[in-house]
Amino acid sequence: MSLSFANSIAMQSRARALVPLCVGAGAYLFFLHVGDTLLQDSDSFWQIKIGQWILDHGAVPTTDFYSFTRTGAPWISTSWLSQVLFAFSYAQWDWAGPVILTAMAVALTAAIFVYLLDAQIEAPRAVLFAMLALLLSLHHVLARPHILALPVMVAWVGLLMAAADRRRAPSWYWLPLMALWANLHGGFVLGLALIGPISLEAVEHAEKGRRLQLFMRWVLFGIGALIASCCTPYGWKTLLGATNILSLGELLSLIFEWMPANFATFSSFEGALLGLIAFGYYRGLVLSAPRIFLILFLTWSALTHVRSIEAFAFLVPLVLAKPLGQMVPRPQPDATGTDRWPARYVTALGALMIVAAGWTSTSLYMGHHRFTFTMTQTPVAAVDLLQQRKVQRIFNAYQFGGYLISRDIPVYVDGRAELYGETFVMDFFKATEGKKPELLPRLLDEYKIDATLLVADAPGPQILDQLKGWKRIYTDDIAVIHVRTADAQAGVAPQAETSREAFK
Repeated sequence: MSLSFANSIAMQSRARALVPLCVGAGAYLFFLHVGDTLLQDSDSFWQIKIGQWILDHGAVPTTDFYSFTRTGAPWISTSWLSQVLFAFSYAQWDWAGPVILTAMAVALTAAIFVYLLDAQIEAPRAVLFAMLALLLSLHHVLARPHILALPVMVAWVGLLMAAADRRRAPSWYWLPLMALWANLHGGFVLGLALIGPISLEAVEHAEKGRRLQLFMRWVLFGIGALIASCCTPYGWKTLLGATNILSLGELLSLIFEWMPANFATFSSFEGALLGLIAFGYYRGLVLSAPRIFLILFLTWSALTHVRSIEAFAFLVPLVLAKPLGQMVPRPQPDATGTDRWPARYVTALGALMIVAAGWTSTSLYMGHHRFTFTMTQTPVAAVDLLQQRKVQRIFNAYQFGGYLISRDIPVYVDGRAELYGETFVMDFFKATEGKKPELLPRLLDEYKIDATLLVADAPGPQILDQLKGWKRIYTDDIAVIHVRTADAQAGVAPQAETSREAFK
């Protein structure tokens, strides 16, 4: 190897060490700039409220105390640590706190992702995969616990795949990652489920004489990971709580993030699937049976629930990394370690400069920008009126539940669908969306509802306009309020309506 070529590789090695940080910094600045788009899901309200309760009481909830329909019912928070982090950041910096926390989590995810890929493929390709993964995940990047768990998911699966690529068992030192994941978000069950097929990849390519021993080490690691996942305030109940959402049946098809992928219009996910198939055919990509199973499983998950698309986007490249690296080998750094210590100093200095630049950019941006939550999720004026009237029981729209909880108002329903159950929430949707309007008066009477707070452009308000004993008293672009009328005439639907301006 010539001296000039060796120096060139050494310089590339120093540059590659900073690539993950640069990608992470770029992702952070991008999501900071579009921070308002992270505040579009009303679940963020009750996530923060629960985090505040945990901080105030020094305990985690075991029953519901935010609704009047399920008060006292058993309920656990499988995302308690994320909720505490969001609540603390919100208390310090208002909505800027959750936005910055979310952007940092995405940045860390991108950095870890590129770092793991860089061990197998060239840096430009790793960066391209990171950009594609972020593009596929845009629809689900929100200030919610699943994003705080995203870097842990990528690190966990990446480390398992790295062990399988080396035909070894995972290190026991990685088990705290599973414990952290289990406290951040219920998606940790995916990490447990992937241990099996990844272990088969390691065992299949191991020497015949040590396959049984290697398999048993993976089994022991899997048992250790299962135990680690129970290292939460709820213990083994965390496993049950994390899987309860999957028992909601038909209801999952009505909640956006649990809906199946829709190919009625072309999407980035559809493009990624077609590109993956085309690339496999064009390059003649040959994969082992366990890797094929992993890709098919992640693809099926993404097709079944759109919330799983980010897992597909970040994990499929990790599964393909070694086969792709073998197809396009790259020069290795000089084994003599030329310029080893100066390279570390340069890398450390570069990392400090990137962090300093990110912090400075954050301070400057926050100095002239105030993050605000999406108005369609926050019926502020309508709720102000309901509080003035001292209404006790409000039949609220599903997406308004989080905001009502943030205002300390007991809710009929909110985003904790696993608490209410499939039948309860399905009846609510059928009654308010016009599929079974005859259910609406029964629900209003059964739960002794005083007022309704429904979405302005939904069928529910129109049904209530024609319902005896109910009167529309408020309307704006976000919400409609109806209240009971004690003196409604039999068979006559009250027609009185007041717009927002009447309460200004």
